[in-house]
Amino acid sequence: MAESEEERLLLTRLCERLERAQQRGIPASTSFLSPREQALAHKLLPESRFYGGIEGAERAVAFWLPDYLTAEDYFSDGPIACLRASFYEEDSLTHRDLLGALMGAGIRRDVVGDICLHGRTCDIFVLSEMARYLTDNLTQAGRHHLYLERIPLSEAVKSAQKLRQQRVTVASLRLDAVLSAAFHLSRGSTSEAISAGRACINSLTCLKPDRCLSEGDELSLRGSGKLRILTVHGETRKNRLALTVGIYE
Repeated sequence: MAESEEERLLLTRLCERLERAQQRGIPASTSFLSPREQALAHKLLPESRFYGGIEGAERAVAFWLPDYLTAEDYFSDGPIACLRASFYEEDSLTHRDLLGALMGAGIRRDVVGDICLHGRTCDIFVLSEMARYLTDNLTQAGRHHLYLERIPLSEAVKSAQKLRQQRVTVASLRLDAVLSAAFHLSRGSTSEAISAGRACINSLTCLKPDRCLSEGDELSLRGSGKLRILTVHGETRKNRLALTVGIYE
């Protein structure tokens, strides 16, 4: 499943940490995982759960809790902190600017979760152990001065997710059929891209163009974009399937 030695080592450490916690009956969590890492971790440890500090977070920690502890109690003062960054000019900073500033401050990528921009503020999710360091030292992103303060997770605001809805018809719910229809590509070139490892279903690489899909599946094709199957409407008069997909913008 792992595509690199680094990924294999990460998953090994993750599994060892959570399995050890289960054996001892104590809570445990990991660093922030990408969607692909979460999908792989779930395959290896189906009982593990994920949380990124806010509902629907893309990057999240994997965690395990004993029966006596609820997730709400664990995360109320637990492994994830939210830092609200304020800056002067509205919409003057991008996700890349802020991530670059964090990396420039010596922060590893797996210490940082989602970065949610809102005009003149930004909510940044980090591991709690780094919160104090960042509030004291992250004072600038590019040419813009930042003011950071820690806020409760309950006050964090997620960035608005933009999905452009599109109606398509396909011969079947095969991966190559849906991707080619949604991104206006030829079926042949789409199949070649999938076989070359450029397509993912729910963050996991899929090499099979004929893989059958379901409503709610999230698909991506490197170089073309990312989409979610929102609704499967059924057959048209021409015996094709009508779908509504959401294209991420």
